[in-house]
Amino acid sequence: MIKNRLDFKLINVVLLVLTVYLVYQARDFWFGTISLLFNIILPFLIAFAIAYAFYPIVKKLIDKGLPKALAMLIVVGGAFGFICLILALITPTIMSQMTSLFNGIISFLRELSYDYNIDFKDVQNTLSAGFNETLEKLGTYISNGALSFIGVSIDYISKIFIILASFVYFLVDMDKIRNFVKEYLSQRSKKLYNYVATIDDEMRKYIVGFMKIVIISFFEYTIVYMLIGHPNALMLGTLAALGNLIPYFGGIITNIIAAITAFVISPALFIKTCIVFLVFSAVDGYIINPFVYGNSNKVHPLVVIISVFAGGILFGVLGIIISLPVAIIAIATFKYFKKDIVSMNKKRKHHKVQKKI
Repeated sequence: MIKNRLDFKLINVVLLVLTVYLVYQARDFWFGTISLLFNIILPFLIAFAIAYAFYPIVKKLIDKGLPKALAMLIVVGGAFGFICLILALITPTIMSQMTSLFNGIISFLRELSYDYNIDFKDVQNTLSAGFNETLEKLGTYISNGALSFIGVSIDYISKIFIILASFVYFLVDMDKIRNFVKEYLSQRSKKLYNYVATIDDEMRKYIVGFMKIVIISFFEYTIVYMLIGHPNALMLGTLAALGNLIPYFGGIITNIIAAITAFVISPALFIKTCIVFLVFSAVDGYIINPFVYGNSNKVHPLVVIISVFAGGILFGVLGIIISLPVAIIAIATFKYFKKDIVSMNKKRKHHKVQKKI
């Protein structure tokens, strides 16, 4: 009996090892298939995420007595109009300021080379070559209408169109989707329903707070850098707003760029920029962010850094962007099921004690 049992286990182990080996050998096929499916699903996931983010605004307008169609028109039309207006107003300025920003970084490296006898020639040449190549390609695409550029443009335009169309449909049917999920979960498990409701509440607070922070950051840093006379104020304000997508590191990178370009222009501007960096980092960290986010979504800085690092390694830029929401979901999940985990551990210990007795 013991011999047969050992043989049976050995056969199972061999089959498992063989299965793992075959899956590993066909990894290119599996990864390719998964990547293809992900690329197909991604635009719809983005559209649903945007609709989920804008739904509270639509609901608030409906609760105030506006018809759903009018509330939808205000939110969707307002969002599209605002984006188009911002792009029309700031794109030319940002393009010119990007050139100024790049030249400032090159000048900064050159001055460091002269003053401290450090060889940055390779870095300068790489940056110059990369920037010139980018400008040359842009000029070629714009003047000649290169086929590859048209192909890429059509691909991106089609994806943007799919995202926008899906966003509108998801937003229209968000009530139905939410009600369906509520009914389904409440019938299956009350605990699961409460868990999903908890995650939904955490995400709603995060999204609303994030949108407020982005708007505040844009106007805050644009106005402050304008007041101290920084020539790249609009560019830096835009970077500060977009930097919120990368927790902690986005703001630091923006302020470093601001300090480098200010250092090239004048020592006085450099000192002013450093003061802005120090003062407004403290204001954002201890006043604005806690006020906007309130007592919710409190995540330890070390957890955020680990999440950003892990997300970047696993999924690149997308992983960095979603790292904080995923961390919030993970923490909320742990807190929600903490009692169950503790209870299970106590039962296991009690069971072990009973066995020993």
